[in-house]
Amino acid sequence: MKKKILLATAGLLSVIVLGACSGSSNQDIATMKGGKITVEDFYNEAKKEQTNQSLVRNMIIYKVFENAYGDKVTDKQIDKEYEKSEKQMGDSFESQLKSAGYTKKTYKEYLKQSLAFQEGLKAHVKITDKDVKAAWDSFHPEVTARIILASSEDEAKEIKKQLDDKGDFAKIAKEKSQDSTTKEDGGEIKFDSQSSTVPAEVKEAAFKLKDGEVSDVITSMDSSTYQSSYYIVKMEKNSSKGNDMDKYKKELNQIAEDTKMADQTFSSKVIADELKKANVKIKDDTFENILSDFLTTNSSSKKATTESTK
Repeated sequence: MKKKILLATAGLLSVIVLGACSGSSNQDIATMKGGKITVEDFYNEAKKEQTNQSLVRNMIIYKVFENAYGDKVTDKQIDKEYEKSEKQMGDSFESQLKSAGYTKKTYKEYLKQSLAFQEGLKAHVKITDKDVKAAWDSFHPEVTARIILASSEDEAKEIKKQLDDKGDFAKIAKEKSQDSTTKEDGGEIKFDSQSSTVPAEVKEAAFKLKDGEVSDVITSMDSSTYQSSYYIVKMEKNSSKGNDMDKYKKELNQIAEDTKMADQTFSSKVIADELKKANVKIKDDTFENILSDFLTTNSSSKKATTESTK
């Protein structure tokens, strides 16, 4: 189940850089009878585009968090994320980096900013007993199972018939599963309620199985592509969480933290707090509203002017 990684398009950054380069605003891009187009002309048009407005907003936010929390990010963390992306994208990694306008160096710089942003969110997280209880309610400990990802719904139904007729799950997984990460091991995989290695529908069905039981065909819908995938799961070793929350204290705290960091209301408040602390101001009137989702101004306030001061 290779994840599709979407890289931010660094090429858009050239719009800002091109217009901001000292002494380049009057440089000609094109000349023609009766006129010309300069870098300044291009910049003044490009900065009005919503995509570029969003880009500048994200640049400001990431820069603020990098200034405040970048020293908490280690080279080891950056290398780990880089290698993770490289593994997930496989042979297409370098071409995807290039098409997105990244080099190895600039992509690692982007990863540092992204990790600094995460560190900033973490710094604001305060876990309560209520948060831990909510995590406990949805928690299921790690299980060992086998999965088969079929190439179509019809094939999944045919495989299910074979399994119902005492077919060997591991053997069929090796022969027919489309999941390259598990098929060589006969479909064997371990996951818990927080794992992202299998779809939510698969986890939900698997957790209901007893050891040795095989599921019906499970349909999973990819929310980004609206394409369906078809799975069959065999439970090898299920686990009950029991009643002792303390046994899973570390896992529950991590779930509670992840849940809070994924909450849009929480992250928006953190961003707003950090922008205010950094005294972010907007100079160019074209961008005067790009931070309006996070910052409010009084009508008597001076029009914000774009720089970030420590």
